[in-house]
Amino acid sequence: MKHKKSNLYRAGLILSLLLSAQVYGLTEKELPSDVKGSEVAVLTDAPLVPPPITRKHSTKVVVKLEVRELEARLADGVDYTFWTFGGKVPGKFIRVREGDVVEFHLANHQDSKMPHNIDLHAVTGPGGGAASSFTAPGHSSQFSFQVLNPGLYVYHCATAPVGMHIANGMYGLILVEPKEGLPPVDREYYVMQSEFYTKGKYGEEGLQGFDLDKAVAEQPTYVVFNGAVGALAGEQAIKAKVGERVRLYVGNGGPNLVSSFHVIGEIFDNVYLEGGTKAAQQNVQTTLVPAGGSTIVDFKVEAPGTLVVVDHSIFRAFNKGALGMIKIDGPENKVVYSGKEVDESYLGEVSSDSSKKIAGLKSELKEAMAADPKVQKISLDIAMERGKRVYNANCSMCHQGEGQGLAGVFPPLAKTDYLKDSKQAIAIVLNGLAGKISVNGQSYDGVMPPQAHLNDEQVADVVTYIMNSWGNKGAAATAAQVKSARDMGH
Repeated sequence: MKHKKSNLYRAGLILSLLLSAQVYGLTEKELPSDVKGSEVAVLTDAPLVPPPITRKHSTKVVVKLEVRELEARLADGVDYTFWTFGGKVPGKFIRVREGDVVEFHLANHQDSKMPHNIDLHAVTGPGGGAASSFTAPGHSSQFSFQVLNPGLYVYHCATAPVGMHIANGMYGLILVEPKEGLPPVDREYYVMQSEFYTKGKYGEEGLQGFDLDKAVAEQPTYVVFNGAVGALAGEQAIKAKVGERVRLYVGNGGPNLVSSFHVIGEIFDNVYLEGGTKAAQQNVQTTLVPAGGSTIVDFKVEAPGTLVVVDHSIFRAFNKGALGMIKIDGPENKVVYSGKEVDESYLGEVSSDSSKKIAGLKSELKEAMAADPKVQKISLDIAMERGKRVYNANCSMCHQGEGQGLAGVFPPLAKTDYLKDSKQAIAIVLNGLAGKISVNGQSYDGVMPPQAHLNDEQVADVVTYIMNSWGNKGAAATAAQVKSARDMGH
């Protein structure tokens, strides 16, 4: 709800605007002699990056950035009140050249409830600009600085309480290109990791509030790329073609965790450690990105398919959201990557005790379900929509978006002849599955861990979704069925 402003507040705002109209940036005479002309900065939302700078001289660059506080999607069914630089998380990507003079305008939207400022790590000066940019709602501030050091720098809000402002989404990247430029590549993208600390658990629906206790304990509910779960997946995946060289400008807004940045299926040809402008290491699998820091990586893509971007502190990827995708189109290169060439039987050591325990649990579960046939009637449409959200967050990485699985690795769920009914599916979700099975005529021998973090309703919804999607026909599962199975099986 918009708060009503007093006449005194409005009078102060008008006076402030009138006074700010008389304030101007550095005059041409005050600029260094090698700074020529001026231009308005091109700003982009992640994952896009402004084009490389081709001019050979320094100039005055005018940057205009607006702070907005707004509700937006954090995950499917989950909203959050973000504080943003430019209306999105992360904030706009800023690109300038070493030696440029930046005239920075920071506006704080009149509907904001908090004052904000900006600390740019590229600034040489008090607070990185924070001391000159403290801006109340409905006001704007202006200051200037010369970018003296090339590199990839984080910017963030530094208004007290600083951690809360950062945790709510106030961070971004500014690239200061060296005078000689960076080596050319075919594609450039902006990727920024960060954490969110919500009152509810991961996936708990509705508008979620900020949890200070979780933040102080450094126990995030979500760890994500570009501000939300799935922001770099599916239709939002970044793209390239076989043979192209890709550069990623990677930042870590934190506010707490160090990122173990990794692209599954690629090796970084060059790593510009900690956002520097010289390739300090080559042929790197995983690189660290500190909170409030950055790195630049580039690599040539050699084979088609989907590369998966993760924080290799791996539970963050598969259980908190730090997962993205790079979709590569183009011809196959069987020499570089053949795909599966052999699929043979292999009998390794099997734990008979474990197998007996699983069989016993399944038997107990079946008896419990038979003894309690009464279940709640829920709307199939609602259960399907909820189940789709649970599936996308927890199952799609292995079994794929349309349940097609990965041949010989993860069994398909689409048109499956393995799942007979919802009771069996519930047991698998609760207890996991290990050992050799046959699905649609193909043998699989792997391990699926129990999905113990899902509550009864989430298990029922995802089973309902699987059993009624992609050609499957099954009855809806209920939370009561899941509770009964859980009570008897655990």
